[in-house]
Amino acid sequence: MKKIFILISLLLFNSLISAQVDLNKTAQSTMNFLLVSTSPKASALGDAYTSLGIGSEAMFYNPAGLAGMQSTLDMNINYTGWIADIKYLSGGISYNLNEIGVVGFNLLTVDYGVINGTSLTGDIANDLGYIDNGEVSNVGAYAFGLSYARAVSKEFSIGGTIKFVGQNLGVSVLEAGSKENNATKLAFDAGVKYLTGFHGFMFGMSIRNFATNIKREIYDEQLPLIFSVGAAINIMDVINPGDENPLLLAVDFNHQNNYSERVNIGAEYRFMDFVSIRGGYQTNRDLASWSAGLGLNQTVLDYNLEVNYSYSKFEIFDNVNRLSLIISF
Repeated sequence: MKKIFILISLLLFNSLISAQVDLNKTAQSTMNFLLVSTSPKASALGDAYTSLGIGSEAMFYNPAGLAGMQSTLDMNINYTGWIADIKYLSGGISYNLNEIGVVGFNLLTVDYGVINGTSLTGDIANDLGYIDNGEVSNVGAYAFGLSYARAVSKEFSIGGTIKFVGQNLGVSVLEAGSKENNATKLAFDAGVKYLTGFHGFMFGMSIRNFATNIKREIYDEQLPLIFSVGAAINIMDVINPGDENPLLLAVDFNHQNNYSERVNIGAEYRFMDFVSIRGGYQTNRDLASWSAGLGLNQTVLDYNLEVNYSYSKFEIFDNVNRLSLIISF
């Protein structure tokens, strides 16, 4: 049965990728806010998180990771201070239905800050060539979705997400009147995860932001489709079997429709299940490179509380800071 599910999953991913054969559209996808990682745990690991994500956080990376949660209820809220004063707020909640599976709801909002609008003018007396229309209202982006995952066996799990994404880019002032620049789309994520039982070795696959094209003016634009294959292993268990302080090494290979292939590498050391130290690196990036982070975990009155922070180095722009709170019981 496991082999059948794995085969079906591989065929599903192959068909989804083949459905968008024209993937050579570098930097031409739309709604790229969907590519920004908002979890400090994932970003500190260089986004090598396809195989590691568990619980409500996994909905943003590989929904199959939902099935790995051990608690009844898991909640997370994340804040990201992105480049150019853009701010991300995301969160999720998941509920364990035991043999039936795990269900979850996730939400993402993006604040683009203050943006001033302009319109072109044909007035040759105007040296600037444009008119300042002042601050543009109703600018931002959002996404919300429902996820479901189920452990087919102790080793193999599968999951999916259906989500509604939207982007508001304000109103254009034209000679013929005004025009709203808003777009919405229904998109899908899917993933699988397999635990081998060999020194904590696991691997996962996910496809995110699969959708039909969005038509803007006369152009068809794709959402930022990304296919990820990831693996992770407990190095400490290889060196010293039975050690209760794991050292995880994770690697993700990413294929995107708006850029060439990337490799993400991350490592995490957990001490006494209380503190986690993380580091990561992303290849083939113009601005981003290395990242690091710290996590603290504590149980209070049967509630498991986890606080995570990450720092990501960026060229030219300000560096990126992320903060999250996870509660489970």
